Amino acid sequence: MVILNKIYTRTGDDGTTALGTGERRPKYDLRVASYGTVDEANACIGLARLHTKDAHPELDVMLGRIQNDLFDLGAELATPDTGEDLGYEPLRILDSQVKRLEGDIDAVNKGIPTLRSFVLPGGSPAAAALHLARTVSRRAERMIVELSLKEGEKVGEAAIRYINRVSDFLFVAARAANDRGAIDVLWVPGQNR
Repeated sequence: MVILNKIYTRTGDDGTTALGTGERRPKYDLRVASYGTVDEANACIGLARLHTKDAHPELDVMLGRIQNDLFDLGAELATPDTGEDLGYEPLRILDSQVKRLEGDIDAVNKGIPTLRSFVLPGGSPAAAALHLARTVSRRAERMIVELSLKEGEKVGEAAIRYINRVSDFLFVAARAANDRGAIDVLWVPGQNR
């Protein structure tokens, strides 16, 4: 259970933060930066939802589930698997969450025309916000993969697959928000030469 009754604790004033294991790490540590970037992606999704809640209610429900799952992912990253008994079972992203997200991607993408060019971020306000969330989630993915390759660090395979699928979902969601691709802004290679 989470209890947040005091917002400032002063424990981070020395430039460190506590992981779920109790270990303190510098705030610039790659693990801390990884879950911080997941939180940033989540905030971008929250901003996008201002544009989807009325205009695209089915997307909005899916985005709400992703936001909750991103907190699960952040909890996983904040509680590294050290092999020690923590006295509780830490949250981990499950394959079932990845599969559900893949199902959502397929459902949203169904009926959207095949692309013959890359899409520029933009179109509708919802799509622009979803593309911003997509790029931040891709940055989070790059950091998480780097963390997983760092000696002494572990990241669950399902967690890496999940963050990869989040950005895939956000791409198709942006196309759906662009009138199912009808108002996508397409890249024209060399157009301004």
